[in-house]
Amino acid sequence: MEYTRIDILRQLEEMHAPHNGVVIVHSSLRSIGRVEGGAQGLLDVLIEYFTYDGGLLCIPVHTWRNFGKQDRYTLDLTVSENSLGAFSTVAANDPHCIRSENPTHSLAVFGDRDRVEAFIADDALIETPTAPQSCYGKLCQQGGSVLLIGVSQSQNTYLHAVAELLALPNRMDTQAHDVTVKRQTGEIVTRRLTLYHSDFTSDISARFPKYETAFRYRRCLTDGFIGDAPTQLCDAKGIKETVALIWERAGGVDPLATERPILPKWYCV
Repeated sequence: MEYTRIDILRQLEEMHAPHNGVVIVHSSLRSIGRVEGGAQGLLDVLIEYFTYDGGLLCIPVHTWRNFGKQDRYTLDLTVSENSLGAFSTVAANDPHCIRSENPTHSLAVFGDRDRVEAFIADDALIETPTAPQSCYGKLCQQGGSVLLIGVSQSQNTYLHAVAELLALPNRMDTQAHDVTVKRQTGEIVTRRLTLYHSDFTSDISARFPKYETAFRYRRCLTDGFIGDAPTQLCDAKGIKETVALIWERAGGVDPLATERPILPKWYCV
């Protein structure tokens, strides 16, 4: 089956996805199946849906694989190469996008140009990938959402921002590193960036799915489909509040320190 523009619009409406807010979309093209117009067709539908009433659509165009490599810039805004795959490459190549200057977690942002530029401006100043003043941090402040299409909470980069917003312990490295950004003008900028680190695991995001039951219970997660892909629409403010509640009730226990499920008493009424 090939999903048409109308099919995708209907599926977004069924999840009550917002038209005028800020949404960050993480996706798996393979999970979605065949879409009219392919990857570009899907991007066009998402732009149409999320920006026609003043909203912003953000597609991750991360370049964290370039970190520490001496033969390339951490972020090169003159090329579409990224760490995430085909859909991100299509977004980066689209002439309507404006990319943020986050050295490792850049976004391709679509919408009203003035609003886009205001939204991404601080990414040129941040000292951590998902700092409160970054696009990811602003997602909560502006009542935004995360749309996970065919991927799990392990791909939800916003949860790193939640950790920074709440100043959770054992989430960031203690040492900053040099990173380089090549702007579209050709100007080269060197910055300092502190990355993620946890003492008990090499990849804290692999444990983010432990939060999913709590998010669903607290009604900050809506399930649906985009094409064939199971999809989660996540309310940024609700997610932050749920994580804060879990940490408060955990009484000093890090809920992600082990593989064990998060205790229901930490998030249930």
